[in-house]
Amino acid sequence: MAEVTQLKRYDAPRINWGKWFLIGTGVLVSALILVVPTIYIFVQAFSKGIMPALENLADPDMLHAIWLTVLIALITVPVNLVFGTLLAWLVTRFTFPGRQMLLTLLDIPFAVSPVVAGLVYLLFYGSNGPLGGWLDEHNLQVMFAWPGMVLVTIFVTCPFVVRELVPVMLSQGSNEDEAAVLLGASGWQMFRRVTLPNIRWALLYGVVLTNARAIGEFGRCRLLSGSIRGETLSLRYRLNCCSRTTTPSAPLPPQRC
Repeated sequence: MAEVTQLKRYDAPRINWGKWFLIGTGVLVSALILVVPTIYIFVQAFSKGIMPALENLADPDMLHAIWLTVLIALITVPVNLVFGTLLAWLVTRFTFPGRQMLLTLLDIPFAVSPVVAGLVYLLFYGSNGPLGGWLDEHNLQVMFAWPGMVLVTIFVTCPFVVRELVPVMLSQGSNEDEAAVLLGASGWQMFRRVTLPNIRWALLYGVVLTNARAIGEFGRCRLLSGSIRGETLSLRYRLNCCSRTTTPSAPLPPQRC
């Protein structure tokens, strides 16, 4: 009896063209929108060497603008970190009348232009505002000074931490927190050992977004800074001021705006 050898059919792996098309499209779009423009900016900025950029950074007005921007961020981020964490805890762990309204009000800074927000603060804290007279009597300057810039920056950045924490805390529930309390943990111990490890990444994202918005905000600086060189010019406003005297492809000169 003849022995018949059956050969197994070998199927070559099929190429998933749809998957690779989507991957290639995503990479191409990301490169055109993010990578290529960023590289072009650096190439043009240093086309005449690094010395013009270093000279511009050594300008006293530029150094003060950098310091003022850092100061605003250093105040804004911790304030919104504490405020956002407490507010997220409030709306996710307790039920009370007006809870949904409070969540809706948190979106106002997203919907309102920073210029409008700055105008509201100017009307309220200005010389003719409800608190303006009292501030003038006590020689406290809020508008056209860094305190006013900090106030408006806190307003426009306050939703970021809350909006990052609320979905995470709602999805996790309160079972672990209640178990910690039943085991004898205090409120601070419960937050530090149970809640904080679960929300640390969402908290980090909120801090990064808050810091980025605080540094890059322009509208409130334009309205409330008073455009005083060496005193109330933030870095973002300073760069905008200097760019009016240069071509888009040239590095910023060391001259004062």
